[in-house]
Amino acid sequence: MTPPIIETRGLSRTFKSKAGPVEAVKDLTMEVHEGELVAFLGPNGAGKSTSLRMLTTLLTPTSGEATVAGCDIRRDATGVRQRIGYVGQGNGGGHYHRVRDELVNQGRAYGQDGTLAKQRADALLEVFELTEQAGRNVMTLSGGQKRRMDVALGLMHQPPLLFLDEPSTGLDPQSRANLWEHIQRLRHDTGMTIVLTTHYLEEADSMAERVMVVDHGRLIADGTSEGLKEQLAGDLITITARTAAEAGLAATAGQGITGAHDVTVEGVTVRLRVDRGPVVLPEYLRALDAQGLPAQAAEVRRPTLDDVFLALTGRSLREGAPTAESAESSGPSAPVEVEVA
Repeated sequence: MTPPIIETRGLSRTFKSKAGPVEAVKDLTMEVHEGELVAFLGPNGAGKSTSLRMLTTLLTPTSGEATVAGCDIRRDATGVRQRIGYVGQGNGGGHYHRVRDELVNQGRAYGQDGTLAKQRADALLEVFELTEQAGRNVMTLSGGQKRRMDVALGLMHQPPLLFLDEPSTGLDPQSRANLWEHIQRLRHDTGMTIVLTTHYLEEADSMAERVMVVDHGRLIADGTSEGLKEQLAGDLITITARTAAEAGLAATAGQGITGAHDVTVEGVTVRLRVDRGPVVLPEYLRALDAQGLPAQAAEVRRPTLDDVFLALTGRSLREGAPTAESAESSGPSAPVEVEVA
C-alpha cells in the first residue's frame, strides 16, 4: 500500500449557536493513501464540507490533528496550501475576468514566472477543452465549462492532492459526465490523489476506490463500495404472490433462507435481503413452487450506496438534513466499524 498522504487523529470542529454548541465533525480518524480516489458521502449537514475545509486549512479544528501532504494543518498551513488543489462549491473565477488570465494569475500566485504560468494555463485549457473559451469572460461560460475551469485553477501548481467539494452539483447529466471524463483522464496521466464530496451516489459507486460515509459529524463506515454493499445491505429479492395470504406464507419461507434478513410483506409483495441474490432466487422460487406458492413475478436488485446508508442509519442518503454550519443538528448516530474490503 502506498504511504498516507492524509492522516487525521481525533479531528473535530464545534460551532457555536444560539441553542448551544454544535459538533459538526467529531473525532475524525482516517488515512488516505497516495493515488486513491476517496469519496465522502452523507446527507446535508453530515460534516463532509467541514472536514474538507479543515484539511485544506480554511477552517481551524477545535481539537485533534491532521497531516496533509506531509504538512501539519495547524503548524504549516502554508505548506499544505502549496501542495494541494481545492475546488469549492462556488465558482472560483472572477466573472468579469478572462479565462486564460485567471489561470495565469493563479499560477503567478503560486510563484510561477510569467512564461511558466502561461505554458501551464495553455496546457490545462487544452486538457479541459477550454482553448476556444480562453479569451472569454468567465461569466459567459456554461455551467460545465465553469466547473472545468475551476478544476483547472486548482491544478495550476500541479499539486499531488486535489480536494473536490461537490464538483458536479447543478450540472446536467451530460456536463457531469464530461467533467468526470476530464478528471479521470488527468488522474490516470498524473496519478494524483483525489478526495471528493458528492450527493451523486452513482459517481462515488463507479469511480471511488474507497467510500467514507459520514453522518452527524462522525465517520460511520469506510471501505470499498462493493465491500460496504455486501457487508451492510445485500441483494434485494422482490416476489409478487397471487394473494396477500400467499405473500405471508412466502415471507415465512423466505425467513428460512440462510442469510436472509429484512423480510417484509406489503400486500402481495414480499421483499427480503440476501447474499448472492442471483444464486438464492432460483432456490427460493423452487421452494415456493414446492409449497404450492408460485410467484407471479420476481426480481433481484443489487444494493446501492443509499441502501448502505439506510442500513447504517435507518434513513436515506438522499434525505435532506439541516446543515451543521447553520447550527442545526438532530443528534448523533452510533458509529459502526466496518472492515475495509
